[in-house]
Amino acid sequence: MQAFLKGTSVQSSKLQKDKGAPGTSTEKRVRPVPWVEKYRPKCVDEVAFQDEVVAVLKKSLEGADLPNLLFYGPPGTGKTSTILAASRELFGPQLYKQRVLELNASDERGIQVVRHKVKNFAQLTVAGTRTDGKRCPPFKIIILDEADSMTGPAQAALRRTMEKESRTTRFCLICNYVSRIIEPLTSRCSKFRFKPLANWIQEERLLEICSKENLKYSKEGIAALVKVSEGDLRKAITFLQSAARLVVDQEITEKTIVEIAGVVPSKMIDNLLQTCFKGTFEKVQIAIKVNTV
Repeated sequence: MQAFLKGTSVQSSKLQKDKGAPGTSTEKRVRPVPWVEKYRPKCVDEVAFQDEVVAVLKKSLEGADLPNLLFYGPPGTGKTSTILAASRELFGPQLYKQRVLELNASDERGIQVVRHKVKNFAQLTVAGTRTDGKRCPPFKIIILDEADSMTGPAQAALRRTMEKESRTTRFCLICNYVSRIIEPLTSRCSKFRFKPLANWIQEERLLEICSKENLKYSKEGIAALVKVSEGDLRKAITFLQSAARLVVDQEITEKTIVEIAGVVPSKMIDNLLQTCFKGTFEKVQIAIKVNTV
């Protein structure tokens, strides 16, 4: 029995090797990418509904100096996407990794990181030219995403680094709550508030993704996506991808979106309110039990 099992395992391993061998007819599968990343803006012009910051970044792309930046506002409004798109345009694909340091809240955000990782990168001299012949700015960019989660001592240590390395480094702080950033940092940055995206902007982007992914959808389904996301385009795109995986070649309806988002349908709330106004406590209790089954 053991010999039989060994024989089958050897055969299966050989088959796997043959399948993976070069020159065979099997093609490499394209790795699936979340739609949030797939449709992230590649340039500043693609950033939606944030006119002030786009105007400033366009000036810097034309040759003007870039100040230290502080982006704040609700999640899913394009803060990180905007600075990443601007960095790619400033430095090009070759110099992007050398000139940009991005730190997220998932990284260690204490004072040691500011003293070592951030400080060491800020002290590096900038060199190199773009291969496409475009003008390359003489500075690096350090992006501190979710900076409001940094500790107080870390923010205080960052203040001195921003002053000392102002010749060769620009900082971009990104946060949801500007009140959690200490005053000495906010005074050294140009502040830009990212507004929640308007409904028609979200609808336009969602319809664009639907056409590119060949999805079937109803107008009510798209309207429900916009309503549920509450100005957060990232949430809307994530729900859209989840709905597309759930229905598979069927139409994305309002019911599908409500189920995925986990929200209480508005009709159910209206019915419960009507029962509360007209009926007794027992009727309300029965209506709740019926709706929750």
